[in-house]
This record gives sequence, C-alpha cells and structure tokens, in this order.
Amino acid sequence: MGFFSKDIKTMDDLFVHTLRDIYYAENQIVKALPEMIDKASDQELKNGFEKHLQETEVQIERLEQVFKLHGVDVAGVNCPAIDGILEEADDVSGEVDDDQVLDAALIAAGQAVEHYEITRYGTLVAWAKQLGRNDCAALLQQNLQEEMNTDKALTAMAESRVNAAAA
Repeated sequence: MGFFSKDIKTMDDLFVHTLRDIYYAENQIVKALPEMIDKASDQELKNGFEKHLQETEVQIERLEQVFKLHGVDVAGVNCPAIDGILEEADDVSGEVDDDQVLDAALIAAGQAVEHYEITRYGTLVAWAKQLGRNDCAALLQQNLQEEMNTDKALTAMAESRVNAAAA
C-alpha cells in the first residue's frame, strides 16, 4: 500500500498505516543494530547501541500492544524511508577504514534513524490522542521518549569526544 493509497480513507486508516510503518522500521532496526555494535570501536558507543537494541525489542512489544488495543492485526508495511536510511548507513560505514571516523559515521547513522523514529512516534502520539486512544498514546509516548533519550546520548558522545577524535 502506497502512502496515498486508496485504502487510506480515514484518520484511523492513516494511524494504522503509520503504526505498521514504524513496526516494520523497528524490526529492521533490530536486524541492523548488531552489525553497528560490531563495527563500533568506542566502548560507550557499543554499550549505547546494545542498550538501544534491548529498548527496541521492548518498543516492538509495546507496538504489538497498541495493535491489540486498537483491534487490528499486528503487521508491518514496507518502509522505504527506513530501508534507505539503513542502506546508506551500511554503505557509508563500509567505506571508512579509520575506527574513530567510523564511530563518528555510526553516530550520524544512528541519529538519522532516531530522527525518523521521533517523527513517526510524535505523529502517532498526536493522532492516537485525536482518535481518543489515550491508552495507545501512552505506550507510543514511552517509545518516543526512549528515542529522544537515545538521540541526546548520541549527541553527547559525538560532541564530547567522538567527533574530536575523528577529526
């Protein structure tokens, strides 16, 4: 189903489609994070990616709860945006030989993923509230907060030492 598919007729349809989009994205991220962990040389960065992998697995469980609360089947829809972000991250990190530069590239890639997730979760929280689904909004808000925390942690690592070491 394309974004402007004839199957999206209502705000509820749009909410479910976007929920399926982020569900697909989170599952792709779970597949990509182990390789990012392996490539990272900075121990704090490795630890941060490992923590986020565990968080992402819980976020997927929360999304599954939202599907059930909302009364729709748990399913993902292809998300070309996250596929492209992850492909670009893999391409760039594959071209870097210097470990410190690679760590900076991995942080940038991680933040591109986080920013995508933040936009999706922010939208879903707003739509869930608009649809009168505060139960769903509360679960989605937890995921949003974790994504924002991860983004802040990546920024702190980059600004405190990783970018300087790479330069």
